[in-house]
Amino acid sequence: MFFATFEALCKQKGVSKQKACLDCGLSRTAWNKWKAGAVPNGEALQTFADYFGVTTDYLLTGEEIKKAPTLTDERQVSDEDIKFALFGGDGEITDAMYDEVKRFAKMVKLREEAEREKK
Repeated sequence: MFFATFEALCKQKGVSKQKACLDCGLSRTAWNKWKAGAVPNGEALQTFADYFGVTTDYLLTGEEIKKAPTLTDERQVSDEDIKFALFGGDGEITDAMYDEVKRFAKMVKLREEAEREKK
């Protein structure tokens, strides 16, 4: 999959496979290994991702893979989302059950903070 994506991106950018390799600091014939099924190492993969303006996921799969939201693009999570995640959507989750889970989580957080302060 990598080679087909690499080849398509080269065509889209208007560069030869050899030029893309040279521009990214590899030998001009490095692409021959990929045509046979090999995949570049992580560093080279990131260099190509930057060069083509895509993600490494896209290079490897040909598809953009949705990522978890970042702090700047964080989606709002509802109590219903959390209840579903915690209890797997099984049965009715009462507010009392949910409140107990939140209290437990808060207790664990406080305990961990206290442990870190001891160190």
